[in-house]
Amino acid sequence: MDFKLFCMTFGIVFLAELGDKTQLTALALSSGKPTCWFTVFLGSSLALICTSALAAVGGSVISRYIPAKYLIAVAAVFFIIMGCCMLINLACKGSSPPSA
Repeated sequence: MDFKLFCMTFGIVFLAELGDKTQLTALALSSGKPTCWFTVFLGSSLALICTSALAAVGGSVISRYIPAKYLIAVAAVFFIIMGCCMLINLACKGSSPPSA
């Protein structure tokens, strides 16, 4: 096993997931029933494992047909487009406070 790759993957995914909607969902679910926090932990952990497995296997399969540099470029363009869409959405809403 490539320990450097393992550590890099852990660090990047850990930081990317902080404050993510998945984490906020787990927080909301466990706050509804504080005594069932471990059940929420197991459920959300299994979900993250499954989605990560799909991504890892999918990336492995796709990389057989498309070079990694193109996959990285497509991912970068996708993130830039998503960021621009978020900025445009924010600009269109203006700086008015949300209505109650």
